[in-house]
Amino acid sequence: MGQKEKKEGKKRRDESPAPDDIKKCRFCRFPLLVALLQLLLGVSVAAVAFLMLAISPSLLARETPHWAGIILCLVSIVGFILYCTTYLPDERTSMQFIGKLLYFILCTIGLVISVLVVAFAGHHYTQTSSLSCERDGEDCACKLDPSDPVARTFTYEGVSDCGEITETLTLYFLIQIVLNLVQALVCAAGAFIMWKHRYQVFFAGLQIGSPSSQQWQKV
Repeated sequence: MGQKEKKEGKKRRDESPAPDDIKKCRFCRFPLLVALLQLLLGVSVAAVAFLMLAISPSLLARETPHWAGIILCLVSIVGFILYCTTYLPDERTSMQFIGKLLYFILCTIGLVISVLVVAFAGHHYTQTSSLSCERDGEDCACKLDPSDPVARTFTYEGVSDCGEITETLTLYFLIQIVLNLVQALVCAAGAFIMWKHRYQVFFAGLQIGSPSSQQWQKV
């Protein structure tokens, strides 16, 4: 019996992961690609928004969502910090737990922000693509229906060429829709990964063997 128990204990030790495996597979702890994509997309969203603002300073904040790009860059920074945090199983460090929780919340907020930007950009894309514009001094006055005398007039200040409103600005709105749609998917993936790691993968607490040699079943 003693020889058999020794063999079983040795077998369990052989099957258990080596202590250095966690250090070797740092990429497996946290998908670095998610944080990297969030950073690149956040910078792109902010850059396109500032290009839109350069066309006319009278554009509203919801039309130039540079704020969304900056927020999503901050989300990615938290992801990089989480990636660099020393990993311990079962979240035995407060830093690791706080990082996971914060990143999950920020990814959820980023998802909501990206969806809002897509909605605003879609509305303004439909609106600007239907505008008829003409010069009004140093500004550009646009209407949805030029034949309607009581139609609302949209005035874009500091625009030298009205074609920038109906063509360039419309293109920028379309780019914002694509970028923020991809960003929403990336944020959803990041939040799902954090949720899955916290609630779907856990140690069941089934203890096999003697107290000196414990084996936990992962489900």
